[in-house]
This record gives sequence, structure tokens and C-alpha cells, in this order.
Amino acid sequence: MPLLEVKNVSLRFGGLKALSNFSFTLDPGELVGLIGPNGAGKTTAFNVVTGVYPPTSGNVTMNGRSIAGLLTFRINRAGLARTFQNIRLFAGLTVLENVLVAIDQSSGHDLLGTILRAPKHIRREREHTARALELLETLGLADRLDHMSKSLPYGDQRRLEIARALATQPKLLLLDEPAAGMNPQEKLDLMNLIRFIRDRFQVGIWLIEHDMKLVMTICERITVLDHGETIAVGTPDQVQRDPKVIEAYLGEPV
Repeated sequence: MPLLEVKNVSLRFGGLKALSNFSFTLDPGELVGLIGPNGAGKTTAFNVVTGVYPPTSGNVTMNGRSIAGLLTFRINRAGLARTFQNIRLFAGLTVLENVLVAIDQSSGHDLLGTILRAPKHIRREREHTARALELLETLGLADRLDHMSKSLPYGDQRRLEIARALATQPKLLLLDEPAAGMNPQEKLDLMNLIRFIRDRFQVGIWLIEHDMKLVMTICERITVLDHGETIAVGTPDQVQRDPKVIEAYLGEPV
């Protein structure tokens, strides 16, 4: 059974079809890319899968269970987490607090225990803090625990956003253009980090990225979208040689 299956999903905004019969599967532990020119429908696909938009038609399942149209927090609790093209950290919180928010959200809340400071609540707070510290240590952010997230260098902000997503203990992590705005060394570090995360946390990773070197280096399989339609699926070598892909990027047939 695939970890994620998107089956014949279409999405319309009035008369505009943003996705057309989009189908996709991802198995546990796979590292898969989604590419295409600007406006191809890549982030729209992510938004449908993560519950930002309900599909006009078709279905999305995680481990065989339909998640199409569920609220975003329920989809997260089903095992799916994401980052965004434009970093969306809690700017007024510290590095540690950003991760703790994610852990608390995924664990649910006991309002009465919080108010009364019950022993069970205090014990859970300690467990959550220990988990957050371990995660930040693993991602190389342990020396910035008390820094405000907005003060971090750009590359560290990306790491923190990934750490926050991982704090919800997902089975599948969606990364939307994680290399955007990075310099060459930061991109190299990111490639190593993505591989490390897949292996260390045993998660599937679905990646949108415009940096072709990064995608072709780390992805095992790639899907290509153009104007909301799938035009190619295959290994990096197969996709690079596909005439439809070349035409979509260069604007002329080859």
C-alpha cells in the first residue's frame, strides 16, 4: 500500500482548471520530486494534499485512508507535514518555542491540567521540552534555542521550519522550494540535510524545487507538471531526456 496516493485529482477555481486528473503515489521512505515551470500547479498539488483546498474531484489517501477535504490539522495528525515556499515561522517566538508549539499541537491539549499545573501536565511539558531539544540538536540548532526565530540567518530559518514540521512526527514530509533564496553552499548543505532527514527519521519526502541540480541529485523519481497536467514521470535521467519536459521548460519542441 502506498504511503500517499493521489488519484485523478482535479481542482477548479471558477473557469480555471489548476489541476487536471493529477495522480501520484509515494511509498514509505521514498524521496520524490515534483517540478515544472512557474504556474504549472506544483504548490496547488501540495495545497490539495494538505487540505488548504478541497479537490473538485478525485481522492487523496494516506495509508489507504481518505484525507481529501479534511481540515489541515487532521491531515497533519494523519501523518503529513509540510514547509512553505515563503518561510512561515512564528516570528515572535524563540527557536525552542517554535518547535514546542508543533509538539503541543500534535499531542493535543489538557486545558484543565494546564491551568491547575497538574503533575501529569508538568511531566508532559518536560517530555516535550526534551523532545524539542533533541530535535534541534539533531538539526544543528541547539546553540540558538533562545534566539528569536526572525533573527536567524536564512538557512537556519529553513532548518527551523523543517524541525517544526518534524516535531509533529510525520510519516511524510512535503518541502515546497526549500532551496529558494539559498547560496550554493547552503544548497549543498540542504541536499545533505534532506538525505539525512529521510534516513534518520524514516520519513517519505515529496519535494518541489526549481534548482534542477538539487532535484536531479537527490530525488529517486520525479513527476513533471505543466499547466496543471502531468507530462512526465520517471527517474532523473528519464525526465531530463523527455521531449515534453524540454519543450515545457524551453518553450519549443526539440
